Amino acid sequence: MAHEIDESFLALPLRALADAALARARALGAAHAEFRFERVRSASWRLRDAKPAGSSDTTELGYAVRVVHGGAWGFASGVNLSMDAAARVAGQAVAMAQLSAKVIKAAGSTEVVELADEPVHAEQTWVSSYEIDPFAVPDAEKTGLLAQWSERLLAADGVAHADASLLTVHENKFYADTAGTVTTQQRVRLHPELTAVAVDPATGEFDSMRTLAPPVGRGWEYLTGTGWDWDGELARMPELLADKMRAPSVEAGAYDLVVDPSNLWLTIHESIGHATELDRALGYEAAYAGTSFATFDQLGSLAYGSGIMNVTGDRTAEHGLATIGYDDEGVAAQSWDLIKDGTLVGYQLDRRIAKLTGFERSNGCAYADSPGHVPVQRMANVSLQPAPQGPSTDELIGEVERGIYVVGDRSWSIDMQRYNFQFTGQRFFKIENGRLAGQLRDVAYQATTTDFWGSMSAVGGPQTYVLGGAFNCGKAQPGQVASVSHGCPSALFRNVNILNTTQEAGR
Repeated sequence: MAHEIDESFLALPLRALADAALARARALGAAHAEFRFERVRSASWRLRDAKPAGSSDTTELGYAVRVVHGGAWGFASGVNLSMDAAARVAGQAVAMAQLSAKVIKAAGSTEVVELADEPVHAEQTWVSSYEIDPFAVPDAEKTGLLAQWSERLLAADGVAHADASLLTVHENKFYADTAGTVTTQQRVRLHPELTAVAVDPATGEFDSMRTLAPPVGRGWEYLTGTGWDWDGELARMPELLADKMRAPSVEAGAYDLVVDPSNLWLTIHESIGHATELDRALGYEAAYAGTSFATFDQLGSLAYGSGIMNVTGDRTAEHGLATIGYDDEGVAAQSWDLIKDGTLVGYQLDRRIAKLTGFERSNGCAYADSPGHVPVQRMANVSLQPAPQGPSTDELIGEVERGIYVVGDRSWSIDMQRYNFQFTGQRFFKIENGRLAGQLRDVAYQATTTDFWGSMSAVGGPQTYVLGGAFNCGKAQPGQVASVSHGCPSALFRNVNILNTTQEAGR
């Protein structure tokens, strides 16, 4: 179902404010100026044992002006919707650029801000792919469904507690710049999650099992059967949790791994997604979670993984959390190669970094999470591609004599260069002679990025591909949060080091 931009957003003085701000920036000598107006509504609901435990519903509304003046950035934002106020904000942005230029010169730097060229996109609109706006659904219906699902879990043997939550976002953006690009966009996304908890009354030991359903760029239809089998997942969870409570602790050592998309997406995010942000690889982003081992001098030569590894950056994937029509610098959404046949061949770029490093244009990775924040280079939907005629997950398991099948994400740890890491999961199944042989506990897999991806010996076919992701990717200072998806098939990795997390903790 195709949607139109909300009339209540279009009724705001978007064009008049933009015209006032951009005219003032031009008059003050800005080489480039852009105006961005945002309205972001976010709501959440939380239930504990089928009873309400908290909710929120907030709307952020305002606008920002960013300029290039004297070779430096300037930025300012406001909430007053008068033309005079918009012009004053533009003047503040220019004043900031002038001050920044003096500081840069005093520091002895000769670097100036230049932007890669981008075609003009005049009067463009884009709306994400969804059927039912979750904000059109009564709150009582939302909490009622979460309570019903919670009660279903609580009624099962062995389930002591059940947590449920739902996050929803409706985002509108209007963008205009001095080159003539004007875009108006609307995105909807949501993240439902349920967790069942088991407690052994004799020992006090406890564990949990969480739904594998990923956050998505869909609407309310996602919770009523479009895109995920909620009934099937909720029916399986109690028995899986009971098996997990009885499972033996893993014996540390080297194992072959079949990693499910519900776990592998997070490893992609941390070891590929962040590592191929070019601002990070160049050292411009260092204070928040470090830089990257995949430095720019290795473009075209770094053996990132095995020859079957093909990874794309994609701002166009349907239902992707990072999917857009145009980014916050007016760049049209694109899809491109990051890793081809195991070799690093691309990065994620905004317009400044693209120009600085000799790329013809940005690939549309600028994003700000609010009107009060400056756009920064943010992650696209970074995804591992399946093999066109590749095997099923069962067939991958069938290729393993001694190994572990890893399902669902949990905790993770990776160093400041995105190189050394260890990851755990929701559940782990022992593989013996090509068959699953019960669950294991206390499992973490450990590797370096290139060793791990170099050990990948098979990727599943399109039938195993799932678009996972997160609402809470953090970056920049002041910190910003962005939503991003990562698609991948199931994949087989050989001879990976497995830790026993209980033993590593000294227990």
